[in-house]
Amino acid sequence: MQKISEIIEQTPERAVLVAVDTGAYDVEISLAELAELAKSAGAEVVASVSQKRGDFDRRTLIGAGRLEEIHSFAAANDVNLLIFDHELTASQIRNIEAAVEIPVIDRTMLILDIFARRAFTHEGRLQVELAQLRYRLPRLTGQGKALSRLGGGIGTRGPGESKLESDRRHIRRRVQALEAQLAKVEKRRELLRARRKKEDVTTVTIVGYTNVGKSTLLNTLTDAGVLAEDMLFATLDPAARALTLPDGRSVMLVDTVGLVRRLPHGLVKAFHSTLEEAALADLILILCDAGSPETDEQIQVAQDVLAGLGAADTPRLIVRNKCDLLSLSEQGAFAPREICISAKTGDGLSALLDRVAAALPGPQARVELLLPYENGALLAEIRERGTILEEDYAEDGMRITALVDQRSLRRLAPFLKKH
Repeated sequence: MQKISEIIEQTPERAVLVAVDTGAYDVEISLAELAELAKSAGAEVVASVSQKRGDFDRRTLIGAGRLEEIHSFAAANDVNLLIFDHELTASQIRNIEAAVEIPVIDRTMLILDIFARRAFTHEGRLQVELAQLRYRLPRLTGQGKALSRLGGGIGTRGPGESKLESDRRHIRRRVQALEAQLAKVEKRRELLRARRKKEDVTTVTIVGYTNVGKSTLLNTLTDAGVLAEDMLFATLDPAARALTLPDGRSVMLVDTVGLVRRLPHGLVKAFHSTLEEAALADLILILCDAGSPETDEQIQVAQDVLAGLGAADTPRLIVRNKCDLLSLSEQGAFAPREICISAKTGDGLSALLDRVAAALPGPQARVELLLPYENGALLAEIRERGTILEEDYAEDGMRITALVDQRSLRRLAPFLKKH
């Protein structure tokens, strides 16, 4: 069983990026992101190639003529890897490799490779391996050459076995075992969340595109010491640290895995328990790069993923990071609806914390109540707006110990138990 830390680093692979422009999305922007992804995986991008087509070629995605040009260019420039900006089937990989005579991977395989490099916790490694197996299972037929490369380069790394068995039954058994292990991990996470709620822990989650400064913001606000580098997916595993707000309240600040355009559905599913930190938060900070020409698209990617997680109605603040690179007039264009900060220099962080404190519900109070049975509607309100810690039924009414917000506290004042 080979560990990530035991994988021997090779000479950086020289890669050519390939995309087919059918008009479905901005290919130039997507190829620029693919180049950053390849860089994060340790590859040297030699060139990018795109072709406008009405539809994909069924056998090779790209036209035969352009594929021959790529073959000649690769042979002349020591290119040893082709990365497609689209998901490929096993037969397409086989056909393309036969034409260009070098290994071929797709966008999803590249992202999975980066995840395999960056997952250091037990849960992260389980999630990566599960995502890899789910992706490779339907691609086994005809993928002999690709399977023989597993463990040897970009798109082939994994935190589990160094060789992926071609036997579907073996893979399905492994998938079932991973799902069972992750179910136990998720159960522990649910218990932790329940304990946080019982102890009235307020959670603020940072969500956003990869490489916009989420880990830097967490480090600056809490001295978390989380890895923060200028590359995509510098951190994969979530980190949570205590943060004290200006009003004296303590909240849990959580950093989550970065997002990308066209994040493969299988990855969202595999990392669902991690992303649930955002779905179950009291407040979400959507962080974006204020200096990026794609900042609005970064925000939309985050909004779409949150909606898919069932967190469309969770309170959120739009936070534009790296504002130290903008002029004052450019910063003013975002105010007052959005917050402009620099996680690196600390500019705007005081205002951010003030906005976070204002956006969160008022602190909850622990109360002991004796509710007459005819006031059952108030019990329903406590269940909806607060947390019931203890509940007992006596002759004189319902004896309740609960955490309630300030609005409910005023309504419940006549029923507070006297000590």
